[in-house]
Amino acid sequence: MGRDERLRHASSFGAAATAYAAHRPDYAQAAVRWALEPAPGLRVLDLGAGTGKLTATLLAVGADVTAVEPDPAMLTELRRALPDVGALPGSAEAIPLPDASVDAVLAGNAMHWFDMAVAGPEIARVLAPGGILAGLWNVMDDRVDWVAGLARVSGSAAIGPRDTPAGWRAETADAYLPKTGGAARFDSPEQAEFPHGQRRTADSLVATLATRAGMLVMPEQEQQATLGRIRAFLASRPETADGEFTLPMLTCVLRVRRR
Repeated sequence: MGRDERLRHASSFGAAATAYAAHRPDYAQAAVRWALEPAPGLRVLDLGAGTGKLTATLLAVGADVTAVEPDPAMLTELRRALPDVGALPGSAEAIPLPDASVDAVLAGNAMHWFDMAVAGPEIARVLAPGGILAGLWNVMDDRVDWVAGLARVSGSAAIGPRDTPAGWRAETADAYLPKTGGAARFDSPEQAEFPHGQRRTADSLVATLATRAGMLVMPEQEQQATLGRIRAFLASRPETADGEFTLPMLTCVLRVRRR
């Protein structure tokens, strides 16, 4: 994806901020604890915090969280949901925090939008020595048969290569690590995966997939056709046709330590 296309996708969420807050999943607490366990303390920056999905999980595990989010509509939803959290406008490329002011920087389903050539040194600047940078992604577990079928009918705009375990492992192996000067400030990366799930109905799963960036930038006619295929598939499967079900997921973590 080129720079202009990446920016178009990254800036698409504000128009769907309310739906994002309603339908996107939280993160597995075990994944967040693993991301934080080598950090020297619990001062955590949630970078690209969106509507606060990761922020809420960080609070649940006892972290002292500051949230930074560039989109005003997403930031409004975060402040509404978590009014006691310090939530600031800013971006990975221009973090509004002092040097060495946090012990960990975490990003939930956001690191792939960062310009790491700029963001890497900026993240290193705000991290204390020995601090942790971790990206977390919720992916669908396509080792489950019906989830694999859903991925096939949905198309990459709704469920892309990074949204399944094998694709995530391959794409994050080095793609989202700090570049150009920032890389020298970080140790080798580690990857880990943790079971997770989200209670959904067919309608609410369709609504969740509609908040994906690829869907948000899609022409309306194509978007409706894609969502229609997804609805038809879910109606055809005994696991998802009636009532609530658990969407099998993993919270996947890419972690590096600041030297």
